[in-house]
Amino acid sequence: METRVVSTHGREVFIGENHPVTVIGERIHPFGKGPLKEAMRTGEMDPIRTEAQKQVEAGAHILMISTAAFGLDETQILPRVTQAVMEVVDVPLCLESRNPAALEKTLRLGCGRPIISSVNGEKAVMDPLLSLVKVHETALILLTSDDLGVPSQAEKRVEIVARILDRSDRMGIPRDSLLIDCVAESCAVNPLAAKTTLTAMQRVKAQWGFNLVLGASNVSFGLPFREVINAVFLSLAIHHGLNAAIVNTRSMKLYLMAAEVLSGKDPQARRYTAYCRTLLKNRSAKTPEPS
Repeated sequence: METRVVSTHGREVFIGENHPVTVIGERIHPFGKGPLKEAMRTGEMDPIRTEAQKQVEAGAHILMISTAAFGLDETQILPRVTQAVMEVVDVPLCLESRNPAALEKTLRLGCGRPIISSVNGEKAVMDPLLSLVKVHETALILLTSDDLGVPSQAEKRVEIVARILDRSDRMGIPRDSLLIDCVAESCAVNPLAAKTTLTAMQRVKAQWGFNLVLGASNVSFGLPFREVINAVFLSLAIHHGLNAAIVNTRSMKLYLMAAEVLSGKDPQARRYTAYCRTLLKNRSAKTPEPS
């Protein structure tokens, strides 16, 4: 199965088994204290543009944009930030929002064929977002959670995928538009968290063949040297069928490419060595190290 996304200027990215792991840059968000949240609050978009350029220069294939936070009017800010990003980079976008009005306004800008992130098993979330995806023919991330949260059993997460899929099939949404996120949770809280996620991924891939996407950073929450945990987890996830990773591109791209070498997905390590040569040519680029 192959999922196609497109930038506003027509640049295509294909997600699937016959393609390298797609890197979705996650840094454009309002979480924590920093210049990006302030930029969203004030409307001064230069820090947003700079971060978008840095992520793409580091190797992001797609950029995720999130503007949902307390005190921010997502309906106004999501389209504003999206427009600023599209002005400086030509990559497809992943719009992280469950606000139909904000998404509708943003999609009217002409975003190509982006990914919407994300719909889950809650009916109040599912129906409005599926309808939006159907109208605008976007790609969509299905999240394995529902009204009760994220199940602790892998089989329950697979059941949520089946429920959402039943609804999306009846609405006529093509299955190759869908990406499945089996949800990474903190191993500091639950020692079986990573194993449960990987098992769910394996079962989803075996049952339907969907492309799998995952944000890795939650798995290391509460632990020291988080990049080490994230990198090892991503390597395991690639072995279990991961097709796209939502990460900080500057710190995780090299680890992802190394994992593809070890998984046999980069013959003769051509992509890995080419990327390393690019890093070495740039004197300011440093090999990512645990922090």
